[in-house]
Amino acid sequence: MSKELIVRVKSPEDKTIVTTALESGVFALLLENGGSEKIKKLARVKTIAPDGDYKLGEDFIIVEIKNKQDEETAAKYLKQGKNVIVKTTDWTIIPIENLLAQGDNLYAWVRNAEEAKTAITILEKGTKGVVLDTDEINEIKKTGEVIRLAGESVNLKTATIKKITPIGMCDRVCIDTASLMERGEGALVGNSSAGMFLVHAETESNPYVAARPFRVNAGAVHMYVRLPNGKTKYLSEIKSGDEIMIYNYKGEGRVAYVGRAKVERRPMLLIEAETEDGKRVAGILQNAETIRLTTPEGNPISVVELKPGDKVLVYTEKPGRHFGMKVEETIIEK
Repeated sequence: MSKELIVRVKSPEDKTIVTTALESGVFALLLENGGSEKIKKLARVKTIAPDGDYKLGEDFIIVEIKNKQDEETAAKYLKQGKNVIVKTTDWTIIPIENLLAQGDNLYAWVRNAEEAKTAITILEKGTKGVVLDTDEINEIKKTGEVIRLAGESVNLKTATIKKITPIGMCDRVCIDTASLMERGEGALVGNSSAGMFLVHAETESNPYVAARPFRVNAGAVHMYVRLPNGKTKYLSEIKSGDEIMIYNYKGEGRVAYVGRAKVERRPMLLIEAETEDGKRVAGILQNAETIRLTTPEGNPISVVELKPGDKVLVYTEKPGRHFGMKVEETIIEK
């Protein structure tokens, strides 16, 4: 699950804090005494305040933990589905483990990036986000980076290429994100949500084409692409402003925003692979040198050089999706 950064703003006129928070990917600004109108004059950003987009005391509730009774109060609000911010003079002694079991909308009040990293990773699940209380500009930036890199991870498997078949002209989707990717990174796409290839970003250049490290040439319009929080979409549905997940070869994920999605007619290849435990993975990708899968070592391998026996990275799960949400049902996809 992607995490959220909330920054406490002591004064709505503190332009430096507001601007830095925005540049650090803030989800919302917390103003305990109000002042949302002044904030809105500085930037388009959500606020948590008595006069905010989210009402403090209704949508978000701050609970200061001093004793067991306070913990029980926080647990009660979590069970009601409220967004609960837990606060104490030393937050690390809070039994966050207990509160995490009571609901998913738990936020920790933290003072620096180190505390934020602990909060969002505790018991692997972590809190939904953090409220950062600091006047240090660099600490806001560091915490923003911690949150950005805290995207969900997946367990990638090695699959063996079984067959590559040219299938002629199809409509394919090229996703240009508003982020730069590095070698070993790409998006998960596949004919089925139960089996997806890690299609490498266009980070490599050659004598004919310059690198475009913001791009994933994702595949045919019918294929699934993995989104945050374990959701999927058909590639044909992807549009500007959407969020997709970018993963590296270790399975570590982060959110990227779509800047543009292009649908064009191109010659395509049906690529089929199989994992060691017998899971089948298939996808239809453009027949071009710049389209690459990812090896277990994190290296890109072009689909035009691909041959049976080659090893590539894939993600597998049980089949079954309804409007992009995973469901338990009996389903066979061929």
